[in-house]
Amino acid sequence: MRLTTKGRFAVTAMIDLGLRQGDGPVTLAGISERQGISLSYLEQLFGKLRRYELVTSVRGPGGGYCLARPLEEISVADIIIAVDEPLDATQCGGKENCHDDRRCMTHDLWTNLNRHMFDYLQSVNLGGLVADQKKRAERGMSVLHDERSQFHEPRESAAA
Repeated sequence: MRLTTKGRFAVTAMIDLGLRQGDGPVTLAGISERQGISLSYLEQLFGKLRRYELVTSVRGPGGGYCLARPLEEISVADIIIAVDEPLDATQCGGKENCHDDRRCMTHDLWTNLNRHMFDYLQSVNLGGLVADQKKRAERGMSVLHDERSQFHEPRESAAA
């Protein structure tokens, strides 16, 4: 069981959007450049995020994407589900046919792991992830890729 790039990129892009949404709509080209994610891949992901009503699009000059809900109301699980990312540790996809068309001995173990993973991802919201990035940026430790970003520039220390 692995979280693929689809889920990872969707969460990363949503954090980027959350960090910049106060400045108006955010372009996918900007997210693509800052995060090193293909623009065409972001277009596919944001189409799915829009269908799940996690983002809204603004057309025309100055257009881009905005969050459709407050940061605190969007969980990581919402994002993962929106982009069709499977979170399933079972070998059978929950069909209980993993051992010669029968349920395997570890089916309940993996099903319980699925439930715990989902509960954890449901408990983490975009607001917390954005706040964490802002704190890291204040300490000069942001993991965002854009060297010019206000969220990335290290602050000078008082001793300097």
